[in-house]
Amino acid sequence: MVIRQEILFSFEELQKCEPKSKIEILMDNLDVTPCVQKLPVHTLGRRPYPHAAMIRALVAMHLLSIPTVSALVERLSYDLRLLHACGFDAARRAPSNAKFSRFYEMISKNDGLHKLFDALVQTCRDLGIVDGKTVAIDSSALHAYEHPLPKSKHPKDGQQADWGHKNDSHGNPMDWYGYKLHAAVDAKSGLPLAVRVTPANEPDACSAIPLMEKAASSETDHYCMDKGYDATDIYRKALELGGSAIIPLNLRNEKIPPEGLNQGHAPVCSMGYDMIYWGCDRNTGVLKFRCPHVLGKVDCPQGSNWCSESNYGCVVKKRTEDDPRSFCLPHRGSREWERIYRLRSASERLFSRTKAALGLDDIHWRGIAKVTAHSLLCCITVLASAVALHG
Repeated sequence: MVIRQEILFSFEELQKCEPKSKIEILMDNLDVTPCVQKLPVHTLGRRPYPHAAMIRALVAMHLLSIPTVSALVERLSYDLRLLHACGFDAARRAPSNAKFSRFYEMISKNDGLHKLFDALVQTCRDLGIVDGKTVAIDSSALHAYEHPLPKSKHPKDGQQADWGHKNDSHGNPMDWYGYKLHAAVDAKSGLPLAVRVTPANEPDACSAIPLMEKAASSETDHYCMDKGYDATDIYRKALELGGSAIIPLNLRNEKIPPEGLNQGHAPVCSMGYDMIYWGCDRNTGVLKFRCPHVLGKVDCPQGSNWCSESNYGCVVKKRTEDDPRSFCLPHRGSREWERIYRLRSASERLFSRTKAALGLDDIHWRGIAKVTAHSLLCCITVLASAVALHG
């Protein structure tokens, strides 16, 4: 006669005795309540899987570089420790592919993931991980899972993938079929503050103002962008938000500079020499430019008395609010401006890391709603990891 030994401790009790892994630490620090509150509660039918556990499982899929939902289901079927860390009942079978597909459809149709993303951003601000003084804004290509359609047959509803074109960092033209992920990134920590997904054919500048409004805080001083965002409305929005836009000039088809300015939109003297930037008053938004002859930069045949009787030389003052595109704070081309503009690379690093480690560009979903959910889950994973490491 064989007597089977009963289990003295449950799986959950045994887990308490084991040292926690990195994934378990992250899950313990990830509060998904803002997203769960936006999801419907099922009262009929078979007992559903916890919504919080389903969300954590999708985050774990990106964190562990699991490429597809099918691979996630397979991993959960034998990895009881991961199953328990996500919040599932270890004695119950893991959710199926169909369960995850229906759940993904549900979270892509409401703003629950947006609420979770915003809550994590605020947590990072409260913990001091994000200071938000300098915000870098840029976009990155996302390749669609759908089969490419000819441009002539493509629906222009703004909800489907489309053809995009841009130049890479080396100036080489690049075409792709899919979407764009626009992101506002904190330059100090490299963490996302606001994200937006659009079809690939939408210009970058169209997403700048919504991202600036969402990422702005009382501490934000500068918004760094490349020359694709060189538009007057963006400069004025930065002033309204209490900061300044750090953007190189995109001269496009401008063959003749504005009157009284050079090609770099800096003042010129009456003899046609470029005047020298000589500081600014940040409280009033006034930039000062001095005579280049007095400062020894040029040898003017008329001397300094041509423009001014003072030994200090001719002085020109420009107000930022009168022409924010030409006269930003600090002045375009100054050492301070160059130092701040270099911080724009924070957005490029975010795109590179999420694509390489979290599968940002490895999309297996169709439609802009699901691609937005996919992108948000990648960014939520980044923010949750930062919170867990800080704790």
